[in-house]
Amino acid sequence: MSQEKDPRPYRRCVGVLLLNSRGDVFVGKRIDTTGDDWQMPQGGIDGGESPLDAAMRELEEEVGTRKAQIIAESNQWLSYDLPESISKQVWGGRYRGQTQRWFAMRFTGKDDDIRLDRHKPEFSDWSWVPMSQLGDMITPFKRDVYLEVVREFAHLDIRN
Repeated sequence: MSQEKDPRPYRRCVGVLLLNSRGDVFVGKRIDTTGDDWQMPQGGIDGGESPLDAAMRELEEEVGTRKAQIIAESNQWLSYDLPESISKQVWGGRYRGQTQRWFAMRFTGKDDDIRLDRHKPEFSDWSWVPMSQLGDMITPFKRDVYLEVVREFAHLDIRN
């Protein structure tokens, strides 16, 4: 089945570009892959939940803290298709990929506040990286979305 003609909908979700006081971005290493796959926190929007509420919940679930302040929201929903082999396995094969609303947040805590084990871990490791390095670290099928997020939020300068 060609991805361009895939009739399945996109799963609605959110993503978080979490910035520390140096302007670096939080990334986590995926626990469920064998490669060197890093990503920013992201996840689905539950029924009745606003995108902002979902972003704060995902931040707490994946990073282990809510110590963050919203500083920007993306102007549009950004979508990516999953590779066909993955899309048939996840979410019962119902979705062709994800469409995401992204939020830039200022991290207001300390590194010790980051606890990947507060919920079922999705990341095995984490790091702060310059925004300019995100495109090189991300799994290829998400890369275009991440580059668009970087483009949209690149003007943010929160360094102390």
